Amino acid sequence: MTSRRLVIALLAGLLFGSGLALSGMLDPTRVLGFLALASGHWDASLLFVLGGALLVAVPAVQLQRRLAHPLLDSQFHLPPTTPVDRRLVLGAALFGLGWGLAGLCPGPALAGLGLGIAKIQGFVVAMVLGMVLHDRRASGHFQARRRP
Repeated sequence: MTSRRLVIALLAGLLFGSGLALSGMLDPTRVLGFLALASGHWDASLLFVLGGALLVAVPAVQLQRRLAHPLLDSQFHLPPTTPVDRRLVLGAALFGLGWGLAGLCPGPALAGLGLGIAKIQGFVVAMVLGMVLHDRRASGHFQARRRP
């Protein structure tokens, strides 16, 4: 990756993290307050954050569809479109369950890592361990060994 692309990636990450911090989404209690619809103490602030994200994302996607390639690359690197299957639904459910239990998801957790909050640091450690275990399982590392 060229230094120009690294600087732009760093600036994009800083902008994203700053937005999360400014909106209060680094606070797990705010996220849990949004998810607690039936509690009588619902915190709707996340709705405004999501609405603001849509105001930026929808025009950006429309612009991307009109461009032949991004500014700093020869082509877009978009994931392939795949049908909704059992793995996707189970993965989304697991993500939602983790989000609801911890009040954190990967973006805000990484952005809040430097705050020194033990809950966030523990979440990031568990997230990284989960990624490593998934990758090892996917690569066949945990397959049973056959005895000769």
